[in-house]
Amino acid sequence: MCAFCNQSIITNTKHSLPDGEKIEKITNKYLNFKGKRSPVQLAFFGGNFLGLDPPYIFKLLNIASKLKENNKIDSVRFSTRPDTISKASLDLIKDFPVSTIELGVQSMNDEILALSNRGHTSQCTIDAASLLKEHGFEIGMQMMVGLPKENTNQTLQSAKDILNLKPDFLRIYPLIVLKGSLIANWYESGIYKPLKLDECVNLVKKIYMLFNDQNIPIIRMGLQASEMLQDDSSMIAGPWHPAFGHLVLSEIFFDKTKIKIKNKLIKNPDTNVITLKINPSSESKLRGDKNTNIMRLKQIFPKIDFRIDTDTLISKESVSV
Repeated sequence: MCAFCNQSIITNTKHSLPDGEKIEKITNKYLNFKGKRSPVQLAFFGGNFLGLDPPYIFKLLNIASKLKENNKIDSVRFSTRPDTISKASLDLIKDFPVSTIELGVQSMNDEILALSNRGHTSQCTIDAASLLKEHGFEIGMQMMVGLPKENTNQTLQSAKDILNLKPDFLRIYPLIVLKGSLIANWYESGIYKPLKLDECVNLVKKIYMLFNDQNIPIIRMGLQASEMLQDDSSMIAGPWHPAFGHLVLSEIFFDKTKIKIKNKLIKNPDTNVITLKINPSSESKLRGDKNTNIMRLKQIFPKIDFRIDTDTLISKESVSV
């Protein structure tokens, strides 16, 4: 097992692998929620899907196929290690409705991967991405920040290497020290020091901007909130926040806003009232966690009276000064 893993905590379950009855029950539960869901995917996460025994892979995908035949789902997605992707493994699933495969890349630095006991190399990821593209799959990649012995430059280089592989989307996970993991022992003995929350937010912000510039969406930043992750007995240390992604996006809005205010004041130095116009759905990102962005702006520009106005015509990614 990798140094940071404790899958029962990350997935918020200690149960055995699901059977058909449980999968259908979960599917029906979510399909009963209000709102439009098109297309609908059945997702297998929290493990190494193609690392399972082939009979069990067939069992799960046969269940998924029946759900598709009954028009309950449109396709399947799963996460797996890069080194499980081969022509043989893709042949195993070719007759099933799998459309999206996410690779647990974590890093593109072979030394860091070895230190983290990942058991695969960056070349495995490169080869996997090539094969998945040949077979027409939508490709997601998952990377971690705060890995043992990895510095900021190495993390950003990994992000650039992943970007060069042109995945369809990315997830970014800060390393959280979980009880029962090898890294928990390293932390307690002083060998490993996790990132601080503000350090991690600023690092992930830089990665987000790299991918945003290339129009590759980052669909998640931070681990899924769950009772177990917020339980002090299971989460020992690390840059945990229940709305980590919101913190990152708030920092991005803060940077954009600060630059625009400075430019405004260069042109109109006597300005003492500034209205920040924002799409209603992005107002919380502009304000920041507990209104911290507005307080920071007031500290930087103490003579300015700030007002916020919402406008649905403004892009959700923009702020107008």
